[in-house]
Amino acid sequence: MASSLRKKYIGDRAFYRMALAVAVPIMVQNGITQFVALLDNIMVGGVGETAMGGVGVANQLIFVFNLAIFGAVSGAGIFGAQYYGSGNHDGVRYAFRFKLLICAALTALGVGIFLLFGEDLILLYLKGEGTQTQRAETLYFAKEYLRIMLIGFVPFVLSQCYAGTLRETGQTIVPMTAGIASVAVNLCLNALLIFGNLGFPRLGSAGAAIATVVARFVEAGIVMLWTHRHPKRCRFIVGAYRSLRIPKQLAGKIAVKTLPLMLNETLWAGGMALLGLCYSLCGLIVVPANTIASTVGNVFNVAFLAMGNAIGIIVGQLLGANKLDEAVDTDRKLIVFSVAICFAIGGAMALLSPYIPNIYTAQPAQVRALASKFILIVAIAMPINSLANATYFTMRSGGKTFVTFLFDSAYVWCITVPLAFFLQRVVGISIVPLYLVCQLVDLGKCAVGLILIKKGVWVNNIAKDGVK
Repeated sequence: MASSLRKKYIGDRAFYRMALAVAVPIMVQNGITQFVALLDNIMVGGVGETAMGGVGVANQLIFVFNLAIFGAVSGAGIFGAQYYGSGNHDGVRYAFRFKLLICAALTALGVGIFLLFGEDLILLYLKGEGTQTQRAETLYFAKEYLRIMLIGFVPFVLSQCYAGTLRETGQTIVPMTAGIASVAVNLCLNALLIFGNLGFPRLGSAGAAIATVVARFVEAGIVMLWTHRHPKRCRFIVGAYRSLRIPKQLAGKIAVKTLPLMLNETLWAGGMALLGLCYSLCGLIVVPANTIASTVGNVFNVAFLAMGNAIGIIVGQLLGANKLDEAVDTDRKLIVFSVAICFAIGGAMALLSPYIPNIYTAQPAQVRALASKFILIVAIAMPINSLANATYFTMRSGGKTFVTFLFDSAYVWCITVPLAFFLQRVVGISIVPLYLVCQLVDLGKCAVGLILIKKGVWVNNIAKDGVK
């Protein structure tokens, strides 16, 4: 009995070497990126509480745009991974073109919205308890940061299109290398521009934004240059720009899978932004505390996010190769592996939660104390988030994007967000138990995800018809 369970849920050494070969480069890239974001956050926090709050609010808004791009790239990426698994390089090329076209449209839309309505969106977060001076300063820093960050949308989009396709075709090291170079540039420029070291101007939060934008150009430049210089290893790029033609039937198939996923990512990010808004209604002190907890949480969360990406790539390639039984077995073992990793990482994060906020020496003690409680809650919920993330990527790998829409963003908008506002506005619950409830409510999402996976609704080869 024990032997059969072990064989069902645990792989051999070769299995884990294969999984980690995909996950670790993604983990390293995202980990370094998030660690630098943490340092960035600490540096901006040194400017003042309102500066960090303003940057935090702006980043919550930018997060919605980033996830819209991620959804668009990921939707086409489902086809890219499966076409690569079936050896269809033309299909990969068409998927890449689709990414470029839809991301160009989203970038124009995003820039337009932030230019026209950016200030109004920021003001929504500044209605909690606090002085008028705090609100005015926070608004100033948020607007300044957001305006500069708009310049970085174009290189961000290009790097997502190229890096995503490289990962789908087994090239995970190059995006990792580009990410490392990017964060190194970001970190150096942060030190120079935020505080005005070595004769550079002291720009505060604006310096942090400039550093991020320059770093994004560096990342995009590296992945694009490498891809175009290695056409034999990146066959999708050969002739990719001779035209932007995509076969009509295939474009329709990709759009059908991409639009629900893009809508899902956008609505999920919007739901998270609304949760942040709900938290801020408990007082302006919550804004910097939540910024600290979110930034720290992102550093630790890279493990399960990378494992989710690995599930999407590995299982997607197996489905595209029509190895359906192997895909089911591989997926089950990867999900168990991901959750097991997060029990260990979540435990470490919980032990460190009283101490991590102390690195924000410029922040008031009450902000750091509240952030410590938030970090502990994030640590407790990490295995839950890992399981929900793994089931999400499983269903996405088989092209079940409408199901993931219902499973992910519909759950947030229909359950999590209404529950949060009901508890805050009607019941009058304080911020810490409110934060805990909003984290643990994803247990319901995990249950739904496991049921869908067991039913096998995701086991689907969408690349078998080829392209014309």
